[in-house]
Amino acid sequence: MLIHVLVVAALTSRAACYFIEEKFPEESGMQPPTVVIAIIARNAAHSLPYYLGALERLNYPKDRISVWAATDHNSDNTTAILREWLTVMQRFYHYVEWRPMDQPTSYAGEFGPKHWPNSRYEYVMKLKQAALNFARKRWADYILYADTDNILTNPETLNLMIAENKSVIAPMLDSPGAYSNFWCGITPQGYYRRTAEYFPTRYRHRHGCYPVPMVHSTLLLDLRKEGMKKLAFYPPHEDYSWPYDDIIVFSFSCRAAEVQMYVCNKERYGYLNVPGKPHFTLEDDRLNFVHVQLESLIDGPAMYPSRYVHMFPKQRDLVGFDEIYLINLRRRPDRRDRMLYSLNELEVDVKVVDAIDGNALNSSDIKFLGVDLLPGYYDPFSGRTLTKGEVGCFLSHYYIWKEVVDMQMDKALIFEDDVRFEANFKRRVLRLMEEVEQVELDWDLIYLGRKQVNPGKEVAVENVRNLVVADYSYWTLSYAISQQGAQKLLNAEPLSKMLPVDEFLPIMYDKHPNEDYKSHFLNRNLQAFSTRPLLVQPCHYAGDPEWVSDTETSTLWDDDSVRTDWRGSHKTLKGAAPPPEMLSASYRDEL
Repeated sequence: MLIHVLVVAALTSRAACYFIEEKFPEESGMQPPTVVIAIIARNAAHSLPYYLGALERLNYPKDRISVWAATDHNSDNTTAILREWLTVMQRFYHYVEWRPMDQPTSYAGEFGPKHWPNSRYEYVMKLKQAALNFARKRWADYILYADTDNILTNPETLNLMIAENKSVIAPMLDSPGAYSNFWCGITPQGYYRRTAEYFPTRYRHRHGCYPVPMVHSTLLLDLRKEGMKKLAFYPPHEDYSWPYDDIIVFSFSCRAAEVQMYVCNKERYGYLNVPGKPHFTLEDDRLNFVHVQLESLIDGPAMYPSRYVHMFPKQRDLVGFDEIYLINLRRRPDRRDRMLYSLNELEVDVKVVDAIDGNALNSSDIKFLGVDLLPGYYDPFSGRTLTKGEVGCFLSHYYIWKEVVDMQMDKALIFEDDVRFEANFKRRVLRLMEEVEQVELDWDLIYLGRKQVNPGKEVAVENVRNLVVADYSYWTLSYAISQQGAQKLLNAEPLSKMLPVDEFLPIMYDKHPNEDYKSHFLNRNLQAFSTRPLLVQPCHYAGDPEWVSDTETSTLWDDDSVRTDWRGSHKTLKGAAPPPEMLSASYRDEL
């Protein structure tokens, strides 16, 4: 009996323990690895607010991040901006190390802020090494180096790079050109070598993480890996004989330690500024960065400044014009907002004009406005007539020409809302118009953006840089127009014999290949020119995923039941336009 009682008691005790154990909560998850972000800033006031804004938006626990920040040899307010940001952000990050140096403002032997004497390379190497020593001393798992003109617009960049589990990895960054933050080849002397793999990688014709001999500007180091103990920025490796350059010194260190570098282009991670030439000024650097910034608005994700950095409002002006117009449909607020943001960054003032929405017009409205089709007009590709969108586009430009005349303006500049700006846009426009005025050029219209049909036939204008006599063109992306030019266009009474506005203009400067169309307009004496190279381009082309056209995607001007799209007219395709013979009356008759 006693044995029976003891057995029952033991079983009961074990059951009680079992149920008690079942009530325990599960073990908590692992914390994310610790990261040091190294910020080394010099003369970066133009990009620093955007750089810092991108860092604060990284989707990574800030209490697992320490910031090591240094600034030196500044002739702008970089130190003040960085101090302002760190003062606020230090309460979010685990730890902040702040190393400002106010004097001197330049290096020995330096010719300008973009010049790199050996003294500058050596100091930067010492700073990067100091950041690395700091990370090692704090037993950090990773250190992220990111130059202050490299903007990590993808908030998942840090998580994505850690997930790749590489010793040294760089997220591939975009720029307006071929430049990026990696090399696919390196010469025996340590210099850059172009290889067949570079462009497919740079333009994402292939996607992945690839071993490369060089990554720079933005890179993540996994300090937990065994081989990382041997890596150094300074002093250079004892066998080092390559150029005295911080990125090449580190590349050699990786090679000597048998640590492989990788570049990853699986996603868009951000942007970097193209490095300026030694004679560049800080203003040149700022303008280059503005160009990168505007490109990010188109290709995305866009870059935005920090919430914790004060930025002075832009001082906008009219670039010497009496008025600058932006044509925009009210139902396209995304385009309006992007253009207004872009023009503000370019410091260009603008007047938004609500475009005539052709799709909202019925046939009675169009007739009431006095619109009638040019006799015999057909699109040369599809054989269709005007679309309602093309009618609305023409009217939008027409009413601006009328305002230029009515207000007795000397000259005006017109933008459509789907353009991207070339580098140094404002400076180039100012220089162009100054030279036009100096030579007293008789002009009515100057294209800043268009689709050239016969570029080989266009003659350069003497004593005006980057200006040609315009030949037959498509598109009205942007152009300057004089009062005299606007009056000539109005005098032609184009509403009663309408065709697309980009076909009308070449008729008026007598370069349209279709003689039948030209015969309806007697005074074809518009003095038309064009910048070369062009100063604006389309944001997107027909067939691109983001492309939308309110002129092509519409209905016929006199028949709401006939839908049209871009496949009806290949004007909006990227690449060369068709030969003029395709636009002749005989070709039209064959359709």
